[in-house]
Amino acid sequence: MNRSLALIALLASGLVLGAAAQTLPAPASAAPVPVVPAKVAVIAFQAAVGQTNEFQRNFTDLQKKYEPKRNQLKTMSDEIDGLEKALQAQGDKLSDAERANRAKTIDDKKKQAQRFAEDAQTDLQGEMQQIYEGVAGKVFEVLESYAQQQGFTLVVDGTGNQQQTPVVLYAAPSTDITKAIVDAYNVKSGVPAPPPQAQPAAAAPRPAAKPPVAH
Repeated sequence: MNRSLALIALLASGLVLGAAAQTLPAPASAAPVPVVPAKVAVIAFQAAVGQTNEFQRNFTDLQKKYEPKRNQLKTMSDEIDGLEKALQAQGDKLSDAERANRAKTIDDKKKQAQRFAEDAQTDLQGEMQQIYEGVAGKVFEVLESYAQQQGFTLVVDGTGNQQQTPVVLYAAPSTDITKAIVDAYNVKSGVPAPPPQAQPAAAAPRPAAKPPVAH
């Protein structure tokens, strides 16, 4: 008897819970998330960095710094050229030993000049990368502030480096903010524009990494 009562009570509680579940109001559906219209801008970030007055000034200073090495390399090249011409002109008048000795001297000087040029190029590229990264970080801060002020929801780097940035197939001219960022950065940095003849003709070096991202 007691087992029957317990079974009836259990079934009854199950029925009550089931009925309660059926009578509970359905949870309110989540409020719809408002859709914010996308406002996209495009920037040639690498070019923007290279066009800033600060980068152009620093790049010009770097060129001046390496001018003595360029002159030294030219002197080494001229010396080698003179030795080669002398050997060519006097070769038939020299003994085999003397001709071989001069040829070895020329070869040694070529190797020395090549090592010198490679070391100078490595040092130059390293310092140029440091200059780029130093300016790029500050340009990115200006870009971030400008994008927020103008209400851009997305800024795409149109530099064209397929390994690091999206490939922009088309962008309306009105979406290009490269010049606006360069102008804003020049105002913030306070660096005056260098003389026209001092402006580097080459674009900024390709960065080794993506533009810095704010943390």
